[in-house]
Amino acid sequence: MSNIENIEINKKLPLGKKFLTANAYGAPVLDCRIKLNTNENPFNLPQKVKTLILTELDKSLESSNRYPDRSHELLREAIADYLQEITQEKISKNQVWAANGSNEILQQILQAFSDPGALAVGFEPSYSMHKILSEVNGYQYIAIPRDKNFLIDQKVAVDYLKSNEPRIVFITTPNNPTGTSTNLRNLEGLIEAAPNAIFIVDEAYGEFSQSRSAISLISKYSNLFVTRTMSKAFAFAGARIGYVTAQSQTIAALTLTRLPYHLSLQSQIMARVALKNYKLLQQQVHEIIQIRNWMSTELTTMGFYIVESDANFLLFGNLLDEKALWRALVDESILVRDVGIKGFLRVSVGTQAESKTFVQTLQDLLNNNLIKFA
Repeated sequence: MSNIENIEINKKLPLGKKFLTANAYGAPVLDCRIKLNTNENPFNLPQKVKTLILTELDKSLESSNRYPDRSHELLREAIADYLQEITQEKISKNQVWAANGSNEILQQILQAFSDPGALAVGFEPSYSMHKILSEVNGYQYIAIPRDKNFLIDQKVAVDYLKSNEPRIVFITTPNNPTGTSTNLRNLEGLIEAAPNAIFIVDEAYGEFSQSRSAISLISKYSNLFVTRTMSKAFAFAGARIGYVTAQSQTIAALTLTRLPYHLSLQSQIMARVALKNYKLLQQQVHEIIQIRNWMSTELTTMGFYIVESDANFLLFGNLLDEKALWRALVDESILVRDVGIKGFLRVSVGTQAESKTFVQTLQDLLNNNLIKFA
């Protein structure tokens, strides 16, 4: 059976003009034994967390005939407690909003501040959904190139923001697909350059970074949203929980664009249990960081150029033909991500066994002269 995403859309239908040349977001779906292409947490939930979730879910079935709390008060309180603990910043539940993954959060923000034709700005390469969601919601999206080290060129960025007065500014830190981070001093400089813009700081990979969170700036800037997800650090990609924090009057704007009862009772319960046990899940984060650092050292020794990463993946390069290496790895039943950057591929951190197999496979390909460096 073919994947619905591979079925050609009937262009005779009255599609919106913006969709006539659009492509759906998604990574290749291939049957490989080792899948290191979508930045998932490679570990399953700890048994203790599974047991607690199942117990609470069983209780919830008694009230499944009723709508869930549309404002998810208990979940927002749990997220606020977690953020206070890890950032040491004072966060109340009214400064938090959750949804079905951080993408839905982004959608709600863009809808709440929509102004057809308004300017949305991102710094690329970065998360491709920022462009897609912006254009779907009627914004004119402009990409400002990052520098040769995949960092935001502060002078170029500040000059552009001052001159063009955008409506929305996206900053992903740690950045996907590069793993690089934007420090708070530079972030403040960007916010000061466009005081009338809404700044969305995407911290989907924040738990893997030693950098201070932009959450520490929320009390200072009413136009700042900081989005996060439970998909990565919490091994919750399948549960679809993302959240955002901002000043309470800023968060209140999202109630205008959220769909009724957008978070199921079961999703709320699962997320609350996971947040309550975040210290146990944090052990997985530490292990992923250790494996990431080991992979970085091994690939550097082999001759690959590694972009320093604060996330759960590595961008590796200096490749003469990245597409040839991607195909060679697929032939070995290992799936990584071609993110469209010339000379580079991205690999997610897997389990220790998966990561060792990946590294050994690269070594074997090198030994057989099947990898060419630029």
